[in-house]
This record gives sequence, C-alpha cells and structure tokens, in this order.
Amino acid sequence: MRCSGGAPGPDHLNPMGGIHGGWYATLLDSALGCAVHTMMPPGRGYTTAELGINLVKAIGSKVQRVRAEAKVVHCGRQLATAEARLYGPDGTLYAHGTTTCLVFELKR
Repeated sequence: MRCSGGAPGPDHLNPMGGIHGGWYATLLDSALGCAVHTMMPPGRGYTTAELGINLVKAIGSKVQRVRAEAKVVHCGRQLATAEARLYGPDGTLYAHGTTTCLVFELKR
C-alpha cells in the first residue's frame, strides 16, 4: 500500500547538511499508521506504542521525491504491527521501519 511521500527541502536539513532522521521517521510513521488504519472496523482506533526506524542510505540533493509503502503484518483485537519502506524514484531503498500499535474501542 502506498500512502505517503514527500520532497525534502532546506527546512529538513540537520546541522551537517543531511536530511534529518526525523523527516524519514515522519514519513514512515505516517505510512505505517495509514496501513493500520485500513484494518480498523467502525468504533475501533489505534495509537503507536512502538516505532523503529532504520536509515540505510542518505537522501542526497539529487533525490527530488521519495515514497513510503507500508503493509500490515498482524492486526488483532489489542495489537497491530506493520512494516514500511521508503524508496526513491529509481527504487533505491533509503529507510525501513516497523510499528506496534495498541488497538482499542473508541469512546463515543
């Protein structure tokens, strides 16, 4: 499932001039949440309990846009897990991550 993407800009640089790891994490967290959200029946919600991110390659200035793809690994009554990957336009893997979400009944 493709559900997020972005184009890093000057505001996303860390003090050394590279794209800040938090930017990678934000895109992956959004994709992971979207994937889990697709599994929620009416009246159920979720929240992130754990987020793990692995940066495997720096996003250079020539990379204009990246895309995040995520899929649910498990969705139960109390926990859901998902995994995501962040790719460049040429298919280069820049980061991957996982989440564990708490699943609960929404209060009305």
